[in-house]
Amino acid sequence: MLEKVTTMTHKLKLYFILILSICLLTGCWDKKELTDIAFVSAIGIDKGEDGQYVGTFQIVNPSNVAGGLQGGSGQEGSTVTVYQITGKNMVDVSRRAANEISRVLFYSHANLVVIGEELAREEGIDGILDGLDRDDRFRDSSKVVIARGTTASELLQITTPIDKIPANKVIKTLQFSEQQWGEQWPVKIRDILNALTSTGKEPVIPSFSIYGDWEAAKSLESLQRMNPEGIIRTNGLGIFKEGKLLGWIHDEQARGTAWVMDKIHSSNITIEWEGEMEAISFQVVREKTKVKLEFDGDRPVAKFDIQTHGELGEVNVPINVKDRHIRNQIEKKVEKEIKRMIHSTITEVQAYQADIFGFGEKVYQSHPKKWRQIKGDWQDHYFPEMKVEVKVDAMISGTGLRSNSFKYIEHD
Repeated sequence: MLEKVTTMTHKLKLYFILILSICLLTGCWDKKELTDIAFVSAIGIDKGEDGQYVGTFQIVNPSNVAGGLQGGSGQEGSTVTVYQITGKNMVDVSRRAANEISRVLFYSHANLVVIGEELAREEGIDGILDGLDRDDRFRDSSKVVIARGTTASELLQITTPIDKIPANKVIKTLQFSEQQWGEQWPVKIRDILNALTSTGKEPVIPSFSIYGDWEAAKSLESLQRMNPEGIIRTNGLGIFKEGKLLGWIHDEQARGTAWVMDKIHSSNITIEWEGEMEAISFQVVREKTKVKLEFDGDRPVAKFDIQTHGELGEVNVPINVKDRHIRNQIEKKVEKEIKRMIHSTITEVQAYQADIFGFGEKVYQSHPKKWRQIKGDWQDHYFPEMKVEVKVDAMISGTGLRSNSFKYIEHD
């Protein structure tokens, strides 16, 4: 009898646990069908003529993307659809967009924010990014670029022949530039917000421009041509101060900025040899930049210690690169060229009175008492007057698949 009671008690416990489990099951009460969702790949923000914001939403067409990837009929329709929405602020724009598109806007795939140059110059970017950062649907890891010489709306309407989704083209370009050249790199929303809230650093943001015929480049017919009539391409780094765009740095100064900020993964240094310009190419494969901020009286001094290893990419002069003396000469010339580039870059940026490098943050970290005294005048006075000392140690770690150049063999 006792056994039966024990068995019944055990069964009742199991039933009770099962009933509780059923109560905890959430089911699919909040599910959303794919046809009810609009996947946002990029957002563009401009200022309209009436003073209102113009938001551009690049929405992915999943069926056309899948068809294009499978080699099917993906080219029958566009892989993205672009909507333009006007509103008083970004919250208003977002709500109006959901109403006009008639779908739930899904921002988890929105990896790109494009801001028009006019808006960045006249009004600034702090209010826009603050609004995006407050939206819990939006990721602060999304990349930000400036539409230079054009609007964000026009930039997001360009079709890209290789990358099915145009926003991906922009992001991949930044990533490849960072890895292979060092002239551009992805900048996230959180990076900009950190710089905006720091008294010792100002934002620097990459830019893209439209080259060629915009009207032709936004049509699907452009994808069928071997030579697209219009493309988007990187076009320098934007220098900001107090949230507003001041100007641009390009080419060598953009690469120099990457060296100063220790963002070089790979790059190329070209040097002259006995009067022949661009004679030898030094391909950077490893680099480390260390910076210390000291003071000479009241004048700040930035002291650089740069270590770099690289390979000889091209040797267009008849020299014996196996000779240790020759290699030492090449290394010295590379060091001199890097020093010149660093000085040139910092001098150009100092003219803007905008410390995009974050030297002020280093003063705060190493000289907190001094920083409290000078932080109010750092951007306008102390940073522009800052002295720069650069020490570079370059080493040739390889010569590629061959040692000496053909010219040396012929000469010998």
